[in-house]
Amino acid sequence: MKEKEIFPELFVLGAGPGDPELITVKGYRILQEADVILYDNLANKELLNLSKPECEKIYVGKQPYGNYTSQEEIHEMIKHFAFAKGKVVRLKGGDPFIFGRGFEEVLYARANGIKTHFIPGITSMQASGLEDIPLTHRAISEGIWIITGTKKDGTLSSDLRLAMQSNATVVIYMGMKQIETIADTYIKEKRGSTPAAIIQHASLPQQKSVTGVVKDLPEMAAKHNLTYPAIIIIGDVVSLHSQINS
Repeated sequence: MKEKEIFPELFVLGAGPGDPELITVKGYRILQEADVILYDNLANKELLNLSKPECEKIYVGKQPYGNYTSQEEIHEMIKHFAFAKGKVVRLKGGDPFIFGRGFEEVLYARANGIKTHFIPGITSMQASGLEDIPLTHRAISEGIWIITGTKKDGTLSSDLRLAMQSNATVVIYMGMKQIETIADTYIKEKRGSTPAAIIQHASLPQQKSVTGVVKDLPEMAAKHNLTYPAIIIIGDVVSLHSQINS
């Protein structure tokens, strides 16, 4: 019998914020066609059930501040399985091009002769609406700053000070480890009373959130036992939550 011809392909796929029903229709279809799925820590494991029985599913997650699969190892696995099996899906939480390393994987695959595809995902900040917090609202916020709370060197992005000068909503990813620094930065700029929210496990049944003001962020997190994975939202749009829920 003639062997199946292998066409090496990589699909960098956003799994969304957590709820498996929030994946795109295209992502749903590609998961059913995958020969190999390399999945992250934040990708909902229920999505793996969409795959065909012979699909190989490999965890390559990165636990926060703990053991992880190095990016170099992930690159090598992409290369190996693309040429050995064919259609590789790199399933990443949220959107792979927003504070993910999806584009690095695309570049690596292309450099090694692997056809690449990108399928966007709903990023966690978009789940703020589940807590009645819009990211923009007419006459309140004219834009959004999306900032990483932890740069490659472990420090808070200096863009936060620039963002504070506007009336735009500020969304901070991976900021829980820097929550005291974030609060202090606002306090020093006399913006400590700006409304703020923390949302953990956005879109999942165990979703938790708290609202208050930015100067109290560390106390809010400690009192409500909020940790990673979470996003921090700062801006007057947060006050709309209390107006709706009062």
